Amino acid sequence: MTKLQEIPIQTNLNAYNFPMPEMNINTKPEMNTKSNKEQAAMDRSHIVKLLQQYDVAPTRQRIEIADYLFQKPQHLSAEDILEGVNIDANRVSRATVYNTLGLFTNKGLVREILIDRERVFYDTNRAAHYHLYDVDRGELHDVMNSDITVDTPRLPEGMRVVSTDVIFRVSSKP
Repeated sequence: MTKLQEIPIQTNLNAYNFPMPEMNINTKPEMNTKSNKEQAAMDRSHIVKLLQQYDVAPTRQRIEIADYLFQKPQHLSAEDILEGVNIDANRVSRATVYNTLGLFTNKGLVREILIDRERVFYDTNRAAHYHLYDVDRGELHDVMNSDITVDTPRLPEGMRVVSTDVIFRVSSKP
């Protein structure tokens, strides 16, 4: 068994953006003159193109899940997604949701954020960023990398940092 070496990391939290403003990644700045039905079809075509761009076969269930996930940058649990997808009389099983989220995570469409053993969020914001978790409300918010400085530790020879996950857990209670 390899002994882990403790490496001190100095962080300096300058500021954080929270809550993140809501935005719909499917809308365009120009005025929308299309009907809801036409708009939905256009949105679906964007979802299909996004899935294909990440080499994900666009099945009906995957499109439904992606359509719900990518309404805006957000952090959702698998149960939130299951409930949201099936609210419009869709029939997507729990197993399909979990399998699809695993596929989306592996392909880089979403980021899996592990808060603890019972809390896992799926993050639709693919830009480099950290997180702030409000333990009182159970909410996860984005903190942009430019708001935090993290000194990279000295790494063993031949090693490189492939990703960094930072979660600030905050509470208003003493």
